[in-house]
Amino acid sequence: MSGRTTRVLVIDDNPDIRATLKWLLESEGFAVALASNGTEGLELQRSHPASIVVTDIFMPEKDGIETILELRRAYPEAKIVVVSGGSSRGADFLNVARELGATQTLKKPVDPNALIALLHELARPPEAR
Repeated sequence: MSGRTTRVLVIDDNPDIRATLKWLLESEGFAVALASNGTEGLELQRSHPASIVVTDIFMPEKDGIETILELRRAYPEAKIVVVSGGSSRGADFLNVARELGATQTLKKPVDPNALIALLHELARPPEAR
């Protein structure tokens, strides 16, 4: 990463996953904001934009698909990493997420090392990738 801290917004309805990702990402030097659904996540993005958004797909109030669409419209420069559970339904939605503009998709359970490596890569300026 460069000298400045990269802000990451984590949107997931599971409080254990949010807490784990917060701890993991902060230990890697990222500034982390947490939201429990897409509505809350979009509010946080409006008030304190993150350059990287990590979102689940299946959530109450506003799911990940709706959230991706709104993020792409309002924050086209944001990098969106979508994570979803292991059901066959989840795999189908990962494909949809990519088609709608997700930068990258990962299947849960997410390998922490793979997630960290991906976020460090996305945090680098395009010319340094």
